[in-house]
Amino acid sequence: MMNQKTIGVIGSGTMGSGIVQLAAVSGYDVIMYDANKSATQNAFEKIKKTLNSLAEKNKITGQIAQSALSKIKMGDSLKDFSECDLVIEAIVEDLSVKKELFKNLEELCKSSCILATNTSSISITSIASACKNPSRVIGIHFFNPAPVMPLVEIIPGLATGKEAVTEVVEIIQSWKKTTVLAKDTPGFIVNRVARPFYGEAIRMYEEGIADMATIDWAMKELGGFKMGPFELMDFIGNDVNYKVTETVWQQFFYDPRYKPSLTQKRLFEAGFWGKKTGRGYYDYSEGAKNPEAIKDEKLGKVILMRILSMLINEAYEALYYKIATREDLEIAMTKGVNYPKGLIQWSEEIGLDNVLKILDELSSAYKEERYRPSLLLSKALTKTN
Repeated sequence: MMNQKTIGVIGSGTMGSGIVQLAAVSGYDVIMYDANKSATQNAFEKIKKTLNSLAEKNKITGQIAQSALSKIKMGDSLKDFSECDLVIEAIVEDLSVKKELFKNLEELCKSSCILATNTSSISITSIASACKNPSRVIGIHFFNPAPVMPLVEIIPGLATGKEAVTEVVEIIQSWKKTTVLAKDTPGFIVNRVARPFYGEAIRMYEEGIADMATIDWAMKELGGFKMGPFELMDFIGNDVNYKVTETVWQQFFYDPRYKPSLTQKRLFEAGFWGKKTGRGYYDYSEGAKNPEAIKDEKLGKVILMRILSMLINEAYEALYYKIATREDLEIAMTKGVNYPKGLIQWSEEIGLDNVLKILDELSSAYKEERYRPSLLLSKALTKTN
């Protein structure tokens, strides 16, 4: 029954086309639309190439590939979404643009249609305020690439109806995705809790504690992370990573914990966005020589424990403010950004006293609010003693 629903997707960039592919392979009829018609056509050709490649590699059957392609229709205007059951927008991260879009969608779509945003950092409640009936608006945050990454954050706004949440969870789970529920706060779960992975790494680099290659080595070799922070920022794109950092910081009323760095801002301004531009923290041009890691285990442990302590502190803060349940927090960080283990579990393994000791030392040295320990972390330690 569920796969008889029609899904609309607005935006044909990497994320939008990924969502289209995912929905179509899952057996749903999909209408894809972009204001730029040639972009829609290019996205369809890219999906076609991807599906045929997957079929050739026996990842999916040829029948599934052909069936999925037959389910994708290219829309000419927003009016084509009139009979959709769920519309997901994956356009530019600009609140005013999104609000205008949702205002138009509400007028054009049937009243039972759920209107969803794939935003990674903009308030769902703010977007929903453009609608006369905000109970039908919800956040569905996929991770890139959408067909591959297993996690999807479901974010109800302040006025989102329970029926909409239930229906969206059912649909996304029918796409074989793991869903977690997050409160509508800046960065939701993953983009909030993960900020120190990047921010603290940059801080140590700026201070000359270690270079980028050494920090990346420490996090991978000693921490078990699949990618180091600088590698990951270059992979995500420094344009995206900087904008998310800046947005979360501003939306938290300039809380020092989320403060962006000048290093990050200058890379963004220079257009050094990482792999996609050929240069970011590392140089990806042919024959380029990048620094090699200093594989000093003592230094590596200092790097790992500083970043890890900040990540754990952020996880406890999110739990304290009921951004998500403990289970969803752990799932989000392991399946959303591939952390080796959940941060709460990790804190219990290394000892809450060790985490607090590092935070207290940083707080004492820097005299910055950035390093204030979460109240829940202190309470949890008290309970264990």
